[in-house]
Amino acid sequence: MTVRSAQAGVRGERGRSDCWVEVEPRSTGGLDLSVTTKVEAMYGDRVRATCRDVLAALGVENARVVIEDRGALDYALAARLEAAVARAGLGNGRTFLPPAGPGLQAAARRERPRRSRLYLPGNDPKLFLNAHLHGPDGIILDLEDSVAPASKDEARFLVRNALRSVDFGRSERMVRINQGERGLGDVDAVAPHNVHVLLLPKVESAEQVRAVDDRVHRAGASCLLMPIIESALGCFNALAIASASPSVVALTIGLEDYTADIGTERTREGKESLWARQVVVNAARAAGITPIDSVFSDVADTEGLRQSVLEARALGFEGKGCIHPRQVSVVHEAFAPTEAEIDRAVRIVLAFEDAERKGLGVVALGSKMIDPPVVKRALRVVDGAEALGLLPRDWRARNGTGAP
Repeated sequence: MTVRSAQAGVRGERGRSDCWVEVEPRSTGGLDLSVTTKVEAMYGDRVRATCRDVLAALGVENARVVIEDRGALDYALAARLEAAVARAGLGNGRTFLPPAGPGLQAAARRERPRRSRLYLPGNDPKLFLNAHLHGPDGIILDLEDSVAPASKDEARFLVRNALRSVDFGRSERMVRINQGERGLGDVDAVAPHNVHVLLLPKVESAEQVRAVDDRVHRAGASCLLMPIIESALGCFNALAIASASPSVVALTIGLEDYTADIGTERTREGKESLWARQVVVNAARAAGITPIDSVFSDVADTEGLRQSVLEARALGFEGKGCIHPRQVSVVHEAFAPTEAEIDRAVRIVLAFEDAERKGLGVVALGSKMIDPPVVKRALRVVDGAEALGLLPRDWRARNGTGAP
């Protein structure tokens, strides 16, 4: 039998709030555990106890285990250990699950604001703990493009453990899985651990959506789905994708991959992707789900981001991806209806409700007749303002009976 030494994690200065693990199997000799930690004085004994608990749960009895810890929390330490053990060919498929922590029982909700979703690389635990403090509507633990191919196995353990251990506050808990069979394996690993939304990359057919949805149900989980359109073929199948399953809650677009697919470059003006973005908006609206725009890649250009969000809103999008925490507040501000828009929408809705109570066939606001499409838009603005807490609960009473 060939003895394989395996490593996982991050070593040295780059490993802040993380750790590095090496596992070398042995045929005999028991467990040789060596731990160095920057928190030795306060937590050294706890770090060693956690390591022994994880190794015992994984059935590792004969091995040399070396750990260099730079402040990793228990869930990250456990994930790195499990990854190294699996790479070393030990464990026999056993796993170690941290105790369920804050928010694990919070169920996914179809109807909720999804203005912003903040991407976090799934293999970088130091970014997880404080992400919710920036107030994104959703936090995405990414297993796809932001994780190097050689690190995808340990990122899966880390994301699973984070979902069980980290309090993400009021943010929706999202995971972007990989494509194909690897992505289905991601579903098996993370879906049972209170993922609210799974993001499906590079979707080109309804069958891809249904395959993930079926895998979610087989895992005994309940996750909403957000397919990402990233190719010309995906655009032409957008409506089928958006309608593929009742679990689909939103449809979004990835413009870097889309522009590469059609043989051009992404520009600030966005002429090359206007058709695709309109396709996504219309497919989402036709399917009764939320259209979400792509990310804005220049994190230093705040005004450019603001203009991009205003353009997205004008096209019919209701949300945008964020690749840096500083983008979240800009996205929220640009997507929020203005006071004037809210005031007009409230007056239209009240006038509509008043006309309904009186059995009138037409709706008037002052001397102007209000068409049904205008009422529909006003209802959407009011619903959005209520969801964001921009209206008092008694707004109807404060605004009278609804008579103009």
